[in-house]
Amino acid sequence: MKNLLRIATRKSELAMWQARHVDGLLRDTHPGLEVSLLPMVTRGDIILDQPLAQIGGKGLFLKELEKALLNGEADIAVHSMKDVPVEQVPGLTVEVMLERANPFDALLSREDVSLAEMPSGSVIGTSSLRRQCQLKSTRPDLEVRDLRGNVNTRIRKLQDGEYDAIILACAGLERLGLEGLITEVLEPPLWLPAATQGTIGIQCRSGDEEVMQLIEPLRDPDAMLRTRAERLVAAALQGSCQVPLAVFAIREGDLLRISSLIGMPDGSQVLKAQATGSPDDVEAMSSSVAEDLLGQGANRIIESLR
Repeated sequence: MKNLLRIATRKSELAMWQARHVDGLLRDTHPGLEVSLLPMVTRGDIILDQPLAQIGGKGLFLKELEKALLNGEADIAVHSMKDVPVEQVPGLTVEVMLERANPFDALLSREDVSLAEMPSGSVIGTSSLRRQCQLKSTRPDLEVRDLRGNVNTRIRKLQDGEYDAIILACAGLERLGLEGLITEVLEPPLWLPAATQGTIGIQCRSGDEEVMQLIEPLRDPDAMLRTRAERLVAAALQGSCQVPLAVFAIREGDLLRISSLIGMPDGSQVLKAQATGSPDDVEAMSSSVAEDLLGQGANRIIESLR
């Protein structure tokens, strides 16, 4: 078995936290294993003056890391699963997901005001079309402006007065010890998160059994099930940064509930669907949710945004 494992990661503070978290889990699981980090800057980290939907989507945060895997510089790459496109790169696979953290979105308000109490005309910062869609559908009187940069950069822009409030992922804030800045957690059924939000995935080369043996013990069954359900819906609806799509799966006792919405970025149209059933029927349930949305006209929304 390998005695050195190299982890490719982005250089951002949050990405480094995630890589170090995996590093610690691997060392605890395999005493004597040496782990080294390979921090990298991706194109998505460099281009900060344009919305992600216009420059190629979240896959821009992965390409350099995936190249390091394919050319043998790294053995695994650690990703936020919501940044991983549904279609996997040939020669690579993501088959291990860690226990899911808080999957919901958080509102950070400069005046500590909830979304419902936000004054008309307030400026809200987000780079996500999904968040923009849900914002505009519930509060069409608010102004939404694009917001890019790492977590601390976005918070600084809020504190400097560029925005009245911003929306970030709870998981990232909690991992960085910044949960005290959260004004309001935006939760279902009123607000749905991105597919797989809060889940860390480990990518490796397909067929690399030696590496798979090392990372396999980190796999969390619940996260794997929910990731599969959410990504199946996203795949059926051609989910990407260009489409305002939310998918959320959760275990309720012995059952699995899958909720999804798709809409126009301006919130003028929002379609919703839901299915509940046995986890053994995850494929059929995911297909049912996607077909329900397509039957309501989701395909017209998707086509209009291409």
